[in-house]
Amino acid sequence: MSRESFLSRVRQAAQAGRAFRVHLQPVPPDVGYVGANGDLCDKMAEEVDAVGGRAFRVPDLLAARELLVTLLEEASAKSALCWEHDLLTRLGLVEFLQSRGIVRHSYESLSKLEFPSQRQSMLACDIGISSVDCAIAETGTLMVCSRPGQERVASLLPPMHVAIVERQQIVPDLIDAFAILHQRGLENLPSNTTLITGPSKTGDIELQLTTGVHGPKHWRVILVG
Repeated sequence: MSRESFLSRVRQAAQAGRAFRVHLQPVPPDVGYVGANGDLCDKMAEEVDAVGGRAFRVPDLLAARELLVTLLEEASAKSALCWEHDLLTRLGLVEFLQSRGIVRHSYESLSKLEFPSQRQSMLACDIGISSVDCAIAETGTLMVCSRPGQERVASLLPPMHVAIVERQQIVPDLIDAFAILHQRGLENLPSNTTLITGPSKTGDIELQLTTGVHGPKHWRVILVG
């Protein structure tokens, strides 16, 4: 490959990356607070779309259920890997999936299986459904802390990840997210805390930006309220 051909491919990959804000911008030295201002739901939705996901604003949990029907059809879902979370309980997720004939896998159901069967069941799931510990409006980021019933695999293994977020779970910036962890106490830190910003993206292969290699290719965030 000639030098010009190589540089041309680098320029193309860099241009593609700009669509998902993976480039860096210089920050002037006199810049102060740059977190989210205004309506946090609006900002969160804007940033989710900007990093390659799709945000949906709905007024209540009933509307979230109706939207979830569309997303399940988009994913051609026959099985779902789900969190156990108060918000999902209020959504009626268990009964909702059962009524549509979709197999729901959770910590409770998977813990009854031997490890090979657990692994096979998780890898076969078409969609992952979770909530969050908090959502960061400034960057459109989800913070999820791993614990029994809220494993990170729900947001990692299936080809589509759907996160359901209530308004009160949204914070302005990363500092506020870390403050939540601090308030819980260092002794209560989870084994893993993940910050999710957009669908899985990598530029490792020939500097070409590719989605869905190391995680979900499709990332949907339902903002409730």
